[in-house]
Amino acid sequence: MLIKKNKPWLIPEREATPEAVYMDRRRFLRFSGALGLSAGFLLTGGASVSGFFDLFSGGGSGGGRPRPPRTTPSSHLYPARRNPAYTLDRPLTDEKTASVYNNFYEFSSRKNDVWSLSSGLITRPWTVEITGLVEKPRIYDIDELTRLVKLEERFYRFRCVEAWAMAVPWTGFPMTELLRIARPLSSAGYVRMRTFMNKDWAPQQRLQVWLPWPYEEGLTMEEASNELAFLATGIYGHELPNQHGAPMRLVVPWKYGFKSIKSIVRIEFTDARPKTFWNTLAPDEYDFTANVDPSVPHPRWSQAKERMVDTGETRPTIKYNGYAEYVAGLYGKR
Repeated sequence: MLIKKNKPWLIPEREATPEAVYMDRRRFLRFSGALGLSAGFLLTGGASVSGFFDLFSGGGSGGGRPRPPRTTPSSHLYPARRNPAYTLDRPLTDEKTASVYNNFYEFSSRKNDVWSLSSGLITRPWTVEITGLVEKPRIYDIDELTRLVKLEERFYRFRCVEAWAMAVPWTGFPMTELLRIARPLSSAGYVRMRTFMNKDWAPQQRLQVWLPWPYEEGLTMEEASNELAFLATGIYGHELPNQHGAPMRLVVPWKYGFKSIKSIVRIEFTDARPKTFWNTLAPDEYDFTANVDPSVPHPRWSQAKERMVDTGETRPTIKYNGYAEYVAGLYGKR
């Protein structure tokens, strides 16, 4: 007897949002963004929908309203065509919640304040330096870089080390496209990524001088070459807003969210394992690899379960966040 076992992230067809409804919603979001009604980084989670509308009416913790993404030379590229190979076992997280509950420590450790405090981040002009052990080192304007690749939309699960979760429609390109452009040398074993350093934009860089700014993260070359590793430039059918890591961030869905560095300005290929922000700050709590694993608790809480930030639903955590088929071979028996 042939028994078909569904992949752990697949959503039953009966629960999927009809494509026509989703596309209508995307068109509405683009239109409402022009009116200042839609607001859509490191992501994190659990503002209430009523709290979101308080923000629109001038109340709430921020005292204002989330700003829509600015119009840029790349705005016409969104929404991009969805890649149907990447689907989910749950509905997409409501954009209203995802837009006002974010981790971005350069601006604040208070998740509900990031969207307002990040409004001063200037994302044009913006350059990304590709350097290190590559055949073609170069500094790219972000809009030039997006023209060199084909953008696509992927539905990914997103799991924070703080034990909350989202389901997110990212737009961007696989990191393999960057490898194709840069042509790393065989001696490159790691990729080091860095975000901006600007104390005028980011108040915590100015106030918390004891932290290892700028924020840096890293992957092995094997991880960077995996088909899931993704450089996101958009979310919910439009460009990334500041709080989500505009104009470009990393997304590695089998790892905890702090690995998905935001607002990237430098990508360096190196033969030495890079130091990273949280691993440098608290190595006993945040390791370099940081794969989602329910059997390995954080020193201060369990990782066995996760909470969906918009609904409050609790689900069992799945190793590698449900992506074992893609990535388990990178780590042997780990």
